[in-house]
Amino acid sequence: MSTTPARPLNVVLAGGGSAGHVSPLLAIADALTAARPGTRITAVGTAEGMETRLVPAAGYDLELIDRVPLPRKPSVDLVKLPGRLRRAVARAREILKKAHADVLVGVGGYVCTPMYLAAHKLGIPIVIHEANSKAGLANRIGARYTTDVGTAFAATRIEHGTLVGMPMRAAVARLDAAAARPAARTALGLEAGRPTLIVTGGSLGALRLNRALVAALPALAAAGVQTLHVTGRGKQVAADDGGLLTAPLYRQVEYVDAMEHAYAAADVLLCRAGAATVSEVAAVGLPAVFVPLPIGNGEQARNAAELVDAGAALLVDDALLTGEWIEATVAPLCTDPARLAAMAAAAAGHGIRDAAERMADMVFAAAAPTTAGREHP
Repeated sequence: MSTTPARPLNVVLAGGGSAGHVSPLLAIADALTAARPGTRITAVGTAEGMETRLVPAAGYDLELIDRVPLPRKPSVDLVKLPGRLRRAVARAREILKKAHADVLVGVGGYVCTPMYLAAHKLGIPIVIHEANSKAGLANRIGARYTTDVGTAFAATRIEHGTLVGMPMRAAVARLDAAAARPAARTALGLEAGRPTLIVTGGSLGALRLNRALVAALPALAAAGVQTLHVTGRGKQVAADDGGLLTAPLYRQVEYVDAMEHAYAAADVLLCRAGAATVSEVAAVGLPAVFVPLPIGNGEQARNAAELVDAGAALLVDDALLTGEWIEATVAPLCTDPARLAAMAAAAAGHGIRDAAERMADMVFAAAAPTTAGREHP
């Protein structure tokens, strides 16, 4: 008996602004299309976000919607909110209808609130991924309309939340760091057999990390530790003569295009504690020293807490990170193979490598009851 092939699944993925939202969005999109070729992906973001560059570069269609910040205090923006939200929900409804959406996937950010409201009104299933240890407002609103909510961290409190991990690029999720280390160090201009510290403040850099590291360079070199310093775009460290700073066993670059190379090359990573970074170092089993961003609601410290408690990472307050602290704490760590091995094993024990696939399964399950014979909105 012949059967009619299932029609392609139409998935709308909403989220954006920062790499912390766009990266898991793209990882979920890749997992969906890998598991079910022919799946039609439409991403939704804002004109101001990184998605305007990253989504088209990944080969997916992008629709734009106006930002609708939700003021938490009385202000002119609060007065304007109802009108802005109505217009944004109307635009979201247009996007969902144009895409013939079978399911909406939201990863957080300003764009998600109107998308969740429009999908709920249209009867379109909603799936949510919350990347941070403290759930964002948009996702907390969206969670009222679905039971399909995945979280990156076990400690995240959000209605219907289920731990799935952080969706990440396949090159990171599948990384065999030990096997990749020799080639990665060569590619990054590092010596193959020397203890290696990699320092990064993310794509925008972190001046506190940069300054503390420069003060610690003599002590690190004296301990035999080579350092790759990813300064961030436009934040190169200058020498007294105005040129780029040079020092023994030290190399600086503005950016590393493929962070899996940095993860493979490092014995220790000194970094901020963004949700994606914390999840990735756990997945690849990399000892880390986290310096949480000192602004915001303290979410970076919460992101790192599980790995710190497990002995997989160290944490130092931004205000306490100095050259002396790096000399006293990080340099000995980099040259202690037994301690590094224990930290790496603890990190790997908390890492989740198949989060994107788990989210794809959640999307397929949410869409399944509605796709058979369902009229598109």
